Amino acid sequence: MRFEILPDADAVARRAAAFVASEARAAVAARGRFVVAVSGGTTPWQMLRALAAEDVPWGSVYLLQVDERVAPDGHPDRNLTHIRESLAGVPLRPEQLLAMPVNEPDLDAAAVQYARALASVAGSPAVFDLVHLGLGPDGHTASLVPGDAALDVTDRDVAATGVYQGRRRMTLTYPALDRARQILWLATGAGKAEMLARLRDADPTIPGGRVNPARATVLADAPAAARLGG
Repeated sequence: MRFEILPDADAVARRAAAFVASEARAAVAARGRFVVAVSGGTTPWQMLRALAAEDVPWGSVYLLQVDERVAPDGHPDRNLTHIRESLAGVPLRPEQLLAMPVNEPDLDAAAVQYARALASVAGSPAVFDLVHLGLGPDGHTASLVPGDAALDVTDRDVAATGVYQGRRRMTLTYPALDRARQILWLATGAGKAEMLARLRDADPTIPGGRVNPARATVLADAPAAARLGG
């Protein structure tokens, strides 16, 4: 796991955009496409807005979701709403943005459907070029949250969760995350400091600590990095 410490959240977002753009160019040059999955959060939306101004081979990009809340289309709780707003004007064809089908009546069946969509662009088993992850104050990442049954899923790439912070969710599982060629963690704010230190130590008692750190880069601002030491 490699760390870069930056002054503030804006610097993290801009550095993350440059990182993603570089990985996109390299993936398209090597394999003809760039398959990336993004999580939600304020800093990620800043990252995506900055990414829109970067040199990205958009015609060969496939953008997927790490997780999503069950909420109506266009609702502000939906990560998809913010992804679309942040990338407004970017030349992505509809088939290049694969939205999690969280409005289906059977969420477990919808998770199977999304796993098939992953395979259609990332192979079987699906391999992402890059997965962006965040870190919650409780140590969760994606919608892999403390105590949820999705933490123990080993035979599927996508799972439905129980209720967390008022909504059920759909999430990528550890097997899908651990096959990614690169993991990009973003952590900003003093509220992430304890969990970021535990992530660094691969603490298996928090969900984030169970993600394979071997191919991970962490971009953190100074407040989030306060407990990392020298």
